[in-house]
Amino acid sequence: MTRKRARLSRSSEFQRVYRQGKSAASRFLVVYYFEHPPAAGAEGPRLGLSVSKKVGGAVVRNRVKRLLRESFHELLPALSQRHDYVVIARPSLADLADRQAKGERGLVRDALGEVLAQAGLLRQAESEAPA
Repeated sequence: MTRKRARLSRSSEFQRVYRQGKSAASRFLVVYYFEHPPAAGAEGPRLGLSVSKKVGGAVVRNRVKRLLRESFHELLPALSQRHDYVVIARPSLADLADRQAKGERGLVRDALGEVLAQAGLLRQAESEAPA
């Protein structure tokens, strides 16, 4: 990608998504999403992460954030390009991140995909059509 990382970084950006957006939740994550206006100049979806100390120490929180960013980028082609997203990790996500670190694959991505699908934000890929 040639553009700067597409992240929400300012408190005001997070607040706008919280106040004006919608949300969906699961056992592991809460996702807030807000459709930004077409004239806002945004080039695509932006991601903001919130991982509190309740999730774990610094090492665990950083691992969770890295896995969430990777998962978001894997799901990016199926996501709406006109939304900003704030993902809040719940403490139970640390267990998934730990299991994934021990060799299980795609647990965090599946958890993120599940909550995004619940919110109706994922477009189904043609290859995933039932046979």
